[in-house]
Amino acid sequence: MIIQTTEPDQATGHAADMYAGDVDDVGFVLSHTRALAVNPDAHEAFEALLGAVIPSIGLRVYELATLGAARAIGSSHCLLAHGRKTLRANLMHEEQLERLGRDYTSAGLSEADVAVMAFAEKLSREPRNMTDEDSERLRAVGFSDRQIVDITLAAAARNLISRALLALAAPTDELPDLSPRLVAALLSPLNP
Repeated sequence: MIIQTTEPDQATGHAADMYAGDVDDVGFVLSHTRALAVNPDAHEAFEALLGAVIPSIGLRVYELATLGAARAIGSSHCLLAHGRKTLRANLMHEEQLERLGRDYTSAGLSEADVAVMAFAEKLSREPRNMTDEDSERLRAVGFSDRQIVDITLAAAARNLISRALLALAAPTDELPDLSPRLVAALLSPLNP
């Protein structure tokens, strides 16, 4: 990554908070956090967007939309970070998350969970081909109009961050708490 990032001891304001959050969580400042902290106001706005989206869909649906989008985009940063968040929040156990990483359609997820991931994947791979049928699939498994919009925003927000990190060539850090098997499963969509 060629952009100049602020050293942890020089960070102030929201950037300092971002750095401190990483140090508290993983013991060091992640490369993707350094990249996003170059514009802390944009990161703060991103967090505000998530704060407006997550309450209606819940953390599990948000993480599934995030993982679905990250799979389609090929974002190792987001697959690992949100795989770890899914585990740490006890949204699913490691074995199921490993199966989700390899093939979410056969991971023992509910029909609604699979629909969210498929929607996020399609939005991320071929947004011009989205139709009312895609939203109708979400409605058919019980999501309200507000939730359909918020699932869409969650996946689109992941597109923003994942694509920005890829464009900036931010290195992918090894994360604690992820077994080598889980890392390989989460990253398997990147190596078809």
